Amino acid sequence: MKIAVLRHSLTGQHGSMVISAGSLGAVLATGTIFLAFLDGDWLTAAYAVWMLGWIIGPVFSGGGDETLRPEFFAMLGLPAHRLAVGLLASAFVGVAPAVSLLALSGLVVAGARQGVVGALVALPAMVLQLAAFVLLSRVAVAVLGIALRSRVGAVGAALVNGAILAFLGQGWVFAVALGQGSGVPEFVRYLPSGWGLLAVRGDYLALVALAVLVGLLLAAWAALLARRAGTTRPSTRGRRPMRARSAREAVVAKELRTWTRDLVRTHQITFALAYGLFFASAPLVLGWPGMLPWAGPIFIVMAAAMTANQYGDEGTALWLTVMTPGASDVRGRQLAWLVAVAPVALVVTVALTAVNGGPWPVICAVTLALLGGGAGLVPLMSVYGLVPGIDPARRGGNPLRTSEDDSSLTGLAYLMLMLVAATAVPAVVVAWMFGWLGVPVGAATGALCYWGLGLLAERRLEAQGPELLHMMRTGRRPETKSTFQVPDMPRGAQAVTYLCWGLAMIPLFPQGIVATVFLINGMYEHSWFLATYMSPGLRWPTAIGMIVIGLALLGTGWVLMRRYRQKEEVTA
Repeated sequence: MKIAVLRHSLTGQHGSMVISAGSLGAVLATGTIFLAFLDGDWLTAAYAVWMLGWIIGPVFSGGGDETLRPEFFAMLGLPAHRLAVGLLASAFVGVAPAVSLLALSGLVVAGARQGVVGALVALPAMVLQLAAFVLLSRVAVAVLGIALRSRVGAVGAALVNGAILAFLGQGWVFAVALGQGSGVPEFVRYLPSGWGLLAVRGDYLALVALAVLVGLLLAAWAALLARRAGTTRPSTRGRRPMRARSAREAVVAKELRTWTRDLVRTHQITFALAYGLFFASAPLVLGWPGMLPWAGPIFIVMAAAMTANQYGDEGTALWLTVMTPGASDVRGRQLAWLVAVAPVALVVTVALTAVNGGPWPVICAVTLALLGGGAGLVPLMSVYGLVPGIDPARRGGNPLRTSEDDSSLTGLAYLMLMLVAATAVPAVVVAWMFGWLGVPVGAATGALCYWGLGLLAERRLEAQGPELLHMMRTGRRPETKSTFQVPDMPRGAQAVTYLCWGLAMIPLFPQGIVATVFLINGMYEHSWFLATYMSPGLRWPTAIGMIVIGLALLGTGWVLMRRYRQKEEVTA
């Protein structure tokens, strides 16, 4: 059943995105295999990252791969353990398990370096390690789904997820703090992700422990499947009546109630705040508070990315807006977004900037620009890049699954991260060069984004409201091509386009922009930023070269897309 579904779904734009993601994953898997030829615990560290990716990844992709859902088999009366075994077997069919299995073949290389016995032990170790990864992912999603049925659980799950993702982004901080700045912390080899490698290197009890872990995870997943049934509706006690004097105020009141009652939104906003706080405070373990002031701006950018599909997340409720002329829906949503995000962002920014003692001009300018940029881009991207979602009342036992199109949701979130951050560029440049003059520039940029982008979103909603509602009901996009829609392209060209866009982020942001910030502040030899390790004469050329490479990859993808769009227009 799983093979048949995948065979019929790997077509069109979705198929090209899957192929592109698989190609990128194959590149990373090949790099992981290369680490097996090195001495030390580098391969162990790589497998730890793969394990965390399996656990955290589903949080950003609507609960992971649920081609076959437990609800589909509810009427068959299967025992929970039998259903869990069947779903586990189907979970091994797909691009992600195949890529992970390729990465785990590094165990065979590591085992062959130990001898024939090590190579033989590596074969069952690969299978058990992959089963552990898949089951850890399934158990994590099931636990999170149960947690999201209560407000306390949603907040707690968001705090944990934010902390883990921030740890992944700031892993070098903890490595240096543990005195392992040039190596891998010793505890990493004893994580479940390293048990297969321990078995290959002669510790056969680790293989037994891995088999026991798989059995325990399977039992836990079976128990969680038995509890998975529908969603829990929040209590209606203490709700105050909605009072509004205008259509815009009614939209604001409705949106604010959604922010406080929808547990998915509670999880999203809490996750964004937790990520910003943990990411910015991680360098404190090294005694460096310089990143604390950036917690607020990081929170704003992440909050915008997590809420970029507002209209899609609400399902066919869009018909209320379409059938109510002059509802001022976009402006109301913008105000509600600012009310939900701005107070928290301002408090965090002011408090942590005061703790660090500055830099006030840059932080104030960036915060104002990002607030306006986020409030303008969220409704704009939600109508131009709308991803059909599941009606909240019809969400299944996995509350994270708000849409059937996970790849589009993930792409929309990454695009929002870039676009919202870009709105602060003018303010950063002016504040860096002229100090406090950047604050009015940031305020003006934010106000312009709020008004201009909101106006574009409002016009789009008025002109294409029925088409958007049709897309929400059917899941099919209208025949008209939008500016952000990828044209019909050959599968190879689409794969190259998505691969360029995916790879561009690595040299452009971490190796380019972030490394430039490190060089400006005189911070050298920090983690994997290549420019900081170069000789003084090559540091700036390396950072600038990485930015150029990233922009070139983005440009290549854009040129390919533009070329085929022009061909479409000519033949239309």
